[in-house]
This record gives sequence, structure tokens and C-alpha cells, in this order.
Amino acid sequence: MNKLSKNEDTGLFLAAALVSNAAGNGDVCLDLESFAEKVILEEDEGKKPVVCPSLKDWLKILGAADVVGKPGDYRPLILDDKNRLYFYRFWNYEKILSEAVKKRAGDNIEDIDIELIKNSLIRLFPDNPEEKLNLQKIAALTSVFKRFCVISGGPGTGKTTTIAKILTLLIEIEHGKKLKIFLSAPTGKAAAKLSEAILSTKKNIDCSDGIKSMLPEDAYTIHRMLRVVPGTSGFYYNADNKLPADVVVVDEASMVDLALLVRLVEAVPDKARLILVGDKDQLASVEAGSVLGDICNRGKIPGYSVKLHNKLVDGGGLKEDAEVPGKQVLSDSLVVLQRNYRFSERSGIGRLSSAVNNGDADTAMSIMKKITDERIHWEDIKTSKELYSSLEKKIVEGYTAYQAIDDPTEALNSFSRFKILCAVNKGQFGVDAVNSLAESVLAQKRLINPSALWYRGRPVLIKGNNYSLGLYNGDIGIIMADRDSDDDDVYAFFHGPSAGKARKFKPGILPDHDTAYAMTIHKSQGSEFEEVVLVLPEKDSPVLSRELIYTGLTRTTGKITLLGTEDVIRAAISRKTERASGLRDALWED
Repeated sequence: MNKLSKNEDTGLFLAAALVSNAAGNGDVCLDLESFAEKVILEEDEGKKPVVCPSLKDWLKILGAADVVGKPGDYRPLILDDKNRLYFYRFWNYEKILSEAVKKRAGDNIEDIDIELIKNSLIRLFPDNPEEKLNLQKIAALTSVFKRFCVISGGPGTGKTTTIAKILTLLIEIEHGKKLKIFLSAPTGKAAAKLSEAILSTKKNIDCSDGIKSMLPEDAYTIHRMLRVVPGTSGFYYNADNKLPADVVVVDEASMVDLALLVRLVEAVPDKARLILVGDKDQLASVEAGSVLGDICNRGKIPGYSVKLHNKLVDGGGLKEDAEVPGKQVLSDSLVVLQRNYRFSERSGIGRLSSAVNNGDADTAMSIMKKITDERIHWEDIKTSKELYSSLEKKIVEGYTAYQAIDDPTEALNSFSRFKILCAVNKGQFGVDAVNSLAESVLAQKRLINPSALWYRGRPVLIKGNNYSLGLYNGDIGIIMADRDSDDDDVYAFFHGPSAGKARKFKPGILPDHDTAYAMTIHKSQGSEFEEVVLVLPEKDSPVLSRELIYTGLTRTTGKITLLGTEDVIRAAISRKTERASGLRDALWED
């Protein structure tokens, strides 16, 4: 940037370097105010410290640089009126997405007779006398009347069931016309899980067999749905060549980064319905942005407009006297499911995840210290020796059963009941060390023989997408013999597309992978395990946050064991991930 502007000013240099660093850390822009007068490098061996200019001076320096423009200019760097500095590309992504979302959210679908869908609503979304609001029914009505809908909720709140019923309702109101419905997710693992969930759910939906036959079963990664153009970063389906869709559903939307969601929104036809589904409180995408959180206004969602409110009342989703404070156009497109069908709010895990989510470390520690719920266990682990001692027994208990199973599908099911999740990859408390410990412990018990790379019972975690093999980032397989084969070779077995036969591959052709007794919390997103052991590092780290702990806790369907010191847990819960972005302001400010 200094070279482009023929300007050697260190203020410009620092701004460019820091905005680049911010993008690498997941921020969409650099908040100059939070960095003004900040010491970047301390004084060291006679070298002067590196300190950012004051905000006033910095704005003056950037204002004079011809590589810095205002919103609407075409310059390498864009500085907005909130003192946020962007690379042009990211500023443009935000502009495209905010305008597209507001336009889509404001485009109501008017030609629907509410009387015709009342019977379908009663049948598909029966009211529960214990609930004031039938939020699943409200989500369905919102999906009917809006071209853009976001359905958020934690694990166990029935998001997939709601989606399957919404798709049923949309087909029914079209009088059985076959809709072009695309199911998608950001990762192959999440897409496969969505496909399985829809297939399982539709068996129990109260509708005709003809309607059931029209419900989609195949789900795709977003990249596969939009069709990557080989050798480029572009997609076959784009702003100029729209996806042939009536309805597009995106599951695990919290994992979708800003750039990818822009490409998706551009490719969806203006008259199609776009439904985003996910947990706004989960970890954000690995790449830049925290898009679902921004769209959901960080959880501060106002009520519905009078117009939509009246339709919800007519459809039976709201009572007449329900509050109607909302006026922003986007508020009509959001529904947050709250009832947890897996854990009640009064259950230990329900209360613990809620306390973590709210940043209430005192309540979280109180719940973990009281031994009133056998599904929650906390150990105050301070050293690697204590950690390894604690994990040894858990490793043997969690990873013995699957070793004795010859059927690949049953072995995979058994292995996936238990998982060790780590906050970090490296160090004595990280994934690499815990995987080595697991191999050592299981070898001592003679359950495995890790003298060879492809030993029987080795679990593997795929680290990248391979579309030709149908193996995706996050898929977990097991190395074992094929009981139906006469040879002594071992194969890598992975779950098939349905509950049927497992798929097998020669180990040598697998894409990039790791051993998978332990995995990071990031990699576990979209997965569920009956029992989870959550390992935190021995000291605080910037990567620890309440979102990370919440995501780890909510991977379990049964029991959680948390290993870490009270100080580290409290520090993590107190740290909320705030990614610098202007998307929330662009969507929600009047």
C-alpha cells in the first residue's frame, strides 16, 4: 500500500498490515478506534516500540492516502464513517450481502390464502398447551410468507424436524406441484447429516405418501451445489446464471463465511425462498465473518411487524395480544427456536450451556461443582500428568467396545458414541498429544498394534473435501479388515449415504487425514456424541471463548466431562468472540 500510494508513512503501513492481519483472524475489517495508540511491539534491545497513531492523526494520514477511499469508491482500502477500515473486497461483500438480504426480506409473498393452509398447520405443527408460542409453527408461517427466513436454535431444539415439515407445507400449498428444493450445508459431513436427518424425519410426518415422495433426500455442500468451475474461484451458478431452485435450505449456517454466503445469495433466484438454519451462538466460520450472528442481530431480535403479526395470528401461530414492537424489515424473517427436546432448561446440561452462553461463569461453576447431575463431571486439571492420568481410564472405557466389532457400520456407530474434544491442536493438552496418549494406552492394553501406519482399529479424520471419492472434511472412518473378503488387507470404512452398508477405501488413496481419537471442538461442529470429554489447556489462551465452550458442551447427547482449571474455564466464559464487521449495522440500523 505504501508503494502504490508512493507514501512511506508508517501510519499507512500499520493500517494496511493490521487490516491484513485482522482478515486472517476472521475479522471482516479493522476497527481503528480499538487500535489507536495501541502498542503493537514493545521496546526491545534498543529498538523503539511500535505504537499506532492517535485516532485523529491516523484518520488524517489515511484521508491523505490515495489508496484509501470512502464507501462507494473503488480503492484498495475503504474507510467508512464508523472508522472501520476494509479491504475493498470485504467491504464490497458486506454491501452486496446486506442489500440482497434486506431486499429479499422485504419481498413478501402475498398470493397465499391463509385459510387453505390452516389445516396443514394444525396437522403438521400441533400446539402444545405448555408452550405460550408454537415457534415451529411461526417458523413455518414465516417461511411461507417470506422469501428469506432464518431459523436459529441450539442443539435439540428440533431445527431439522421443523425444516422437513416446512418443506412438506410448501409442497402442500402448491397443491402437490413438485418444487425444486435444494438442501445444502457448508461441509460434506454436515450435508450428509442433513440428508440422513430429513430421510429419518419424513417417515413420521403426517402427510400423504405422494407428498413424502416429493421431499428431497440428497443434500450437497454449498460448493458442490453451486458447482465450482475447475481452475477458478468461481461457480457455475452465480449472479448471471441462477440456480434452478424454488427453495434453498442451508443447514449449519453459522459455519458459512461472508464470501461464500455472498456467492450463494447471488446465485439464488429472486423469487425463490432462501432458508438459513443454524445456531447463532455456536462458533463462527473459520474464514472471515460471523454472518449468522450478524443477521440475527447478536440475539437482540425485536418482534414482528404489524403486517406479519396479523398473518401469524390468522395462521394460529400467535395469540391476539402478542407484543408487536418490531419495525426493522429483517425482524420479520427471524425465528429462534427455544424449547429443547433433548435437555430441558431445568436439566444440568441445559442450565450449564445456558450459563456459558450468557457469560455467567459463577452459575456455570456452581452447576459443575454440585454433584447433582451424573451427566456432568468436572475435574480441576492443572498438569499434563493429571490430564493423562484422568484420560487413561476414559480412553479405555470409551474406545474398547468398537475394537471387538467386525461389522464396519456397527463399529463406526460404536466408535462415534464417545469423543475427546480439545480446544487446541498443539501442546500437552492438544489434539496431537491426546491422540498419541490414546494410541499408547490402547497399545498397552493390547487393543491395538500401532507398529504399522494402517493398524486395525485406527480411526481417521478426513481434513479436506474429495468429491470424486465422496469423502469430506470432518468425515470419520475406521481402519479394519473386510469380513466379506478372503484377503488379509485392511480398508478404511466410512458410513454410507444412508443407514445401509459402509463404504470402503484402500487406505493409500485417502485424502489428507489425521488419527481421530481426539479432535478439535472446531472440527466437531455439526456432530453429536453420547459422551464427550472436553479438554481445555492448562493456561488461558485467546482462542478460548464462551462460544468454544458452548459448542463443545452441546456436542453431547448424554454425558459431558470437562477437564480444566477453574481459572481457565472462567476466563473462557468471560471472553465473547466479537468479530469486527459492519454487517450488523448495515442490516439493523434504521
